Amino acid sequence: QVQLVESGGGLVQAGGSLRLSCAASGRLISITSINNMGWYRQAPGKQRELVAAVTSSGTTNYADSVKGRFTISRDDAKNTVYLQMNSLKPEDTAVYYCNGDLTYYSRGLYSHVNTNWAQGTQVTVSS
Repeated sequence: QVQLVESGGGLVQAGGSLRLSCAASGRLISITSINNMGWYRQAPGKQRELVAAVTSSGTTNYADSVKGRFTISRDDAKNTVYLQMNSLKPEDTAVYYCNGDLTYYSRGLYSHVNTNWAQGTQVTVSS
């Protein structure tokens, strides 16, 4: 019922920037709030890692490798979370995913759900 769609990836030279978007939507439901959401990435041959996260109150935290370069933000009116990535490095190359939890309204009830992994968006940084 709930779907996350990541977008904004692409090929960029080292030092460049990209802005990723993660939009939540649902069929026959109304999403009332995105609660805690994180951006993750998985490079070839490596485990998926948390890159940045934002809580329902707006508190953010970042992996040490991206601090000062990446910024996570949210637009609750659009049920969308963003990841602004600046000063990109070749080691940032990975598939980027978002995941978290949200609240939706359907058939007279509010429900809380953890989102499923979506297909992600590829980010490739050339040297």
